[in-house]
Amino acid sequence: MPETVSRGSSSTDTFTTTASRATASHSSGPHASSPHSSGRGTTTGGASVPAPAARPQRFRGRIGVGLAGGFYPAPHRYQLYLSEACPYSGRVAVVLDLLGLTGSLTTTVLKLPAETPEAFASLRGAYEATWHHYDGPLTAPALCDRWSGRVVSNHAPDILRDLAGLLADGACESTLDRLDRQLALHPYVLGAELSTADKDLWVTLTHLDHFDAAGTLAAYRHIEEYVRRLGDHPDLSVDER
Repeated sequence: MPETVSRGSSSTDTFTTTASRATASHSSGPHASSPHSSGRGTTTGGASVPAPAARPQRFRGRIGVGLAGGFYPAPHRYQLYLSEACPYSGRVAVVLDLLGLTGSLTTTVLKLPAETPEAFASLRGAYEATWHHYDGPLTAPALCDRWSGRVVSNHAPDILRDLAGLLADGACESTLDRLDRQLALHPYVLGAELSTADKDLWVTLTHLDHFDAAGTLAAYRHIEEYVRRLGDHPDLSVDER
């Protein structure tokens, strides 16, 4: 679930290290907020007037899904806002690091707004560009399109899936080589035990062929075995599958 944010900063190094140590953490759920209206219309002069559409709190655009919408993979096109206090942001940060994608998109770690008000104002601007007169909570993780200035998604599972598009679009050979060597030495990405990082990485890797019809993973024996083994693991939830 996304986390409500009232913070802003732009450094990822410490955040990624801390997140790697806490990949088993889970979000406690979304923060509630009231919609603009109850969804009921009003009556004027005997005619029913539809109520304005309720303001959404979750945006679920996709990269590479419904390309007519304009969201296709491209290096440096996207900006990712991550909250230092949000476990789901931490999970996304770990996968970015494991796949070597930190240079493929701009990443902003959100802290206190007084520390870097520009970052916080930028996130607010993305929400307002996505929904006219948006006055709801700002949530992270949030994947934004720098070309249009809009929020693509603030739904962490979809963001994890769409990272595969950035991997397929970029120069991923060296990254997959490194990951393949790592998995030749250990059964899981952080060592001998299954962690949340494995589950999130599995989600991204299994969506890679959606963007790359050539079957990139076929050249990496240890990664292929890893993906197959995790696919049969009973601890993977239905949502992750």
